[in-house]
Amino acid sequence: MNRWMNRVAVVSGSSSGIGAACCKDLVAKGMVVVGLARREERLQELKASLPKDQQSRFHARKCDVSVEQQVVDTFAWVDQTLGGADVLVNNAGILGKLDITDPDNAADLRAVLDTNVLGVSWCTREAFLSQQRRNVNDGHVVIINSIVGHKIPVTPGVGLKMYAPSKYAVTALTEILRQEFQLKKTQTKITSISPGVVDTEIIDDKIKEAMPMLRAQDIADAVTYCIQTPPNVQIHELTIKPVGEMF
Repeated sequence: MNRWMNRVAVVSGSSSGIGAACCKDLVAKGMVVVGLARREERLQELKASLPKDQQSRFHARKCDVSVEQQVVDTFAWVDQTLGGADVLVNNAGILGKLDITDPDNAADLRAVLDTNVLGVSWCTREAFLSQQRRNVNDGHVVIINSIVGHKIPVTPGVGLKMYAPSKYAVTALTEILRQEFQLKKTQTKITSISPGVVDTEIIDDKIKEAMPMLRAQDIADAVTYCIQTPPNVQIHELTIKPVGEMF
């Protein structure tokens, strides 16, 4: 992690779960971290929970990644205030509440796609453009994907709704971005991390009782592992499952 000391990482969806765990881990390892979330008060609680000597390296920024202008404004602030983002962890994501075949579900379906697909696209675009302007060629983009972005299990009683299609789109997006980074002759890396079920706020209590789960810290550890690979190594896809998972 030495090359990332005092460099800037932006982590979306930082108010809880995987995002909060990533923020804590990256700050502890010497990075300057900007945590993005819609719930600013949760970000302030996260900052207060950090050791005193680490708090100055964490910056809370209210941002709904499903709103393009908020993303543009946020990354402009990162550029102006901190010099720009060198690492991006795209973690923000929602499950959605309604089935694809439910009536009057347009707003719910759009919210999932706007957050899980377009939010990732906008954040990645702004981070990459910032790196290009600053001649940073060794940036790293991490996308928190899901195992349901590669294979959809049969889960009676647990509707995956628009979430699974959105994660399939993220899998394709990862490859398209990899190709674009190469065509633009940069050394910017991209990594998709696809966990099984993780014990976070978006998981229903019934699922938590019925299935083995990963911890948010497990995924944060994987993020750190991927971004500290040497210049000639890119982990394109990393699948993580809890021991005992049947799918």
